[in-house]
Amino acid sequence: MAADQPNMSTNEQMTRFAGRDGRPPADEEPGLARILTGAKRHALLFADYFTQYAKVRVSYRGDFFISLATSFAATVFALGFVIVLFKKVPQIGGWRFEEVLFLYGFSLIPYGFFNIISLNLYEFGNNYIIEGKFDRVLLRPVSSLFQVLFETFRIESVQEIATGTFCMVYASRQLGIPWTPARFAMLFFFGACASVIYVSVFLMLTTVSFWFEDRIGVHPPVWNMMAFGRYPLTIYNPIVQFFLCWIIPFGLASFYPSVRMLGRTVSPAYAPMVPVVAAVFLTVAISLWNLGTRHYSSTGS
Repeated sequence: MAADQPNMSTNEQMTRFAGRDGRPPADEEPGLARILTGAKRHALLFADYFTQYAKVRVSYRGDFFISLATSFAATVFALGFVIVLFKKVPQIGGWRFEEVLFLYGFSLIPYGFFNIISLNLYEFGNNYIIEGKFDRVLLRPVSSLFQVLFETFRIESVQEIATGTFCMVYASRQLGIPWTPARFAMLFFFGACASVIYVSVFLMLTTVSFWFEDRIGVHPPVWNMMAFGRYPLTIYNPIVQFFLCWIIPFGLASFYPSVRMLGRTVSPAYAPMVPVVAAVFLTVAISLWNLGTRHYSSTGS
């Protein structure tokens, strides 16, 4: 069955990324060169995806700014709950308002990065499996996971990154925490690890659609659990703490990195485990994705 003919810009991209631009194919290059070539190829493709999608998205300015305002209002409303809560009590479980605000702000940064690229994960079962769009993805000489993640973006979630940064800056000033190079390094490192954890968890849930076709999927209840990770884990029952650390590690992604940056001490100190958990969950998620793609059968014409 012949695939739909792509437009000219897509043909040019396919030619460039399939290794037909005069250079030797990637699989004929030595190991390190092949890795660097692949990384460059995917970086260029990501830039093309994002640029083209951004142009289309902002071309409908009214719709874009309404979505941005709605997203910002939801973030401010959730932040307002924290402010109102601390108007009633000076501390919660030994945590001051500024410390919780710092934790809340940090959690918004990787959450925002995750939201920017997560739209297709959330709608994968409906858009790709049931409607048959995954057939098109498999025809291209680029990783299917890469395509699904970066074909669509939720650009308005940039406001969550900005809001989280503002909260962290404000809270750190109130707490007298200096932003040293080491603390900036921790922010970038733990932020990247937390983003990987979020993507990995929802990628695992997405792979369920390969075996059980459902338009809604199993994401919604887990999505709501992300809010629990924005507060100190020590205020929860030990069973909830264990669940948020080792089953669905949203708390591990945000709480322990924040504790390390705040300079507080909690027991047990799980901050060194954050990159390990991120690596393990990402490995499992990609393995499940690869298994799902081998299991996938076309919906037909």
